[in-house]
Amino acid sequence: MINSSSDRLVEVLQEWIVSASAGAQLPSTRAIVARYGVSPVTVQRALRTLATQGLVEARAGVGTFVRAVRIARPHDYGWQTAALGSPSSHLPSAGSALRTAPNDVIALHSGYPDKELLPVGLVRTALARAARGDAAVLRPPAAGLPDLQAWFASELGAVTPTGLTPPAVSDVTILPGSQSGLSTLFRALVGAGRPLLIESPSYWGAILAAAQVGVEVVPIPSGHRGPDPDELDRAFTQTGARAFYAQPNFANPTGAQWPQEIVDRVLAIVRGHGAFLIEDDWAHDFGITADSAPVAAHDDSGHVVYIRSLTKSVSPAIRVAGLIARGPARDRILVDSQAQTMYVSGVLQAAALDVVSQPAWRTHLRTLRRQLASRRDLLVDALREFAPNTHLEQVPRGGLNLWLRLPDGTDLARVIRDCEIQGVLVAAGDDWFPAEPTGRYLRLNYSGPNPGAFPDGARIIGQVLAEQ
Repeated sequence: MINSSSDRLVEVLQEWIVSASAGAQLPSTRAIVARYGVSPVTVQRALRTLATQGLVEARAGVGTFVRAVRIARPHDYGWQTAALGSPSSHLPSAGSALRTAPNDVIALHSGYPDKELLPVGLVRTALARAARGDAAVLRPPAAGLPDLQAWFASELGAVTPTGLTPPAVSDVTILPGSQSGLSTLFRALVGAGRPLLIESPSYWGAILAAAQVGVEVVPIPSGHRGPDPDELDRAFTQTGARAFYAQPNFANPTGAQWPQEIVDRVLAIVRGHGAFLIEDDWAHDFGITADSAPVAAHDDSGHVVYIRSLTKSVSPAIRVAGLIARGPARDRILVDSQAQTMYVSGVLQAAALDVVSQPAWRTHLRTLRRQLASRRDLLVDALREFAPNTHLEQVPRGGLNLWLRLPDGTDLARVIRDCEIQGVLVAAGDDWFPAEPTGRYLRLNYSGPNPGAFPDGARIIGQVLAEQ
């Protein structure tokens, strides 16, 4: 769709360039203005667009010319093989959840909410305000803007039971997103070559961060009620691990939320082994029929290190997370964070604080809850109708995903391929297992674009499975 006079002129000039020979000179700005009835500013804007596209080149004082086609010569990068040597570790792939989807497919694979579920107006206004303020030109404190630190501390403090000490502002470190935060945590609290206990299945980004840091991952079986406490206790004893990474609320990918008895047992085990629980509260803002209940609210002795990101709920462009840790662990985390990033953009911090401080933020979250419920139920009902041979162990009470078990013996790679051929992108469950998968799964995101196409997506998944 052509939206402006500049776009129309670009299209006209592209047609002229196609018929011209390489090196041909374009008409002058004055000639184009006279011929097409546009302004000189429009002409210059169109020429910049064509230059960006690699179609023309400007020669100072001479004019603009059709760029000659250059045949790229092959380069020999073989010397880098010797210079780099063997990789220290083979990192898993970044995961299908980050794949960009064409507009004409049914996208059930993504890990991010659709634009319609974001507070777009609040974000744009907040970024504009932040750009006009001191945050645009000043270096923020290494630990983060004090007001944003205070907001994260107050959010956790608001659900801290009476009798326990809520977190202090000085316990909070602002990080550039949870992915960076996980790498920092695994380096600072675990260290390369040492064991890290992790739920299985678990967030693929945590598995990737662990591999990147070089920690030894020890999987703990986890289902719709969370991890098996006996297996967790046994793993701590056998490995001597000092940290357990988990998502107690609306886990990615299973959607599980720990019941209180699991919370109490896990806390007792972690304390008994003198270890840390690294709590990833990624879905704090995505409750549907339940609210997120952070385990960190029940611990004031420093055993729970808590991280909460605003990237998914506010905007993917605002990569800001708050990490709460107490005691020497917080100091070690801050040192590692400074070494990696020095500080988080003050503009992004100011914009994030602006968004979550507005009364309209709470209104948005209430609306978001209803929207997620509608989308989740639509996809669940469609799967039950069109893919009855799949199994959904539970309908999640929050989060963004369904964890769909496929029949035993399913050729998962073939399912992924055949679904894509028919215009449906789905994420293979294998990416969420830190060890061998225990079954064949799909992770389906119900917060993606075009929910009206969910029934068609479920129908295609059912057909592909039936053909196997």
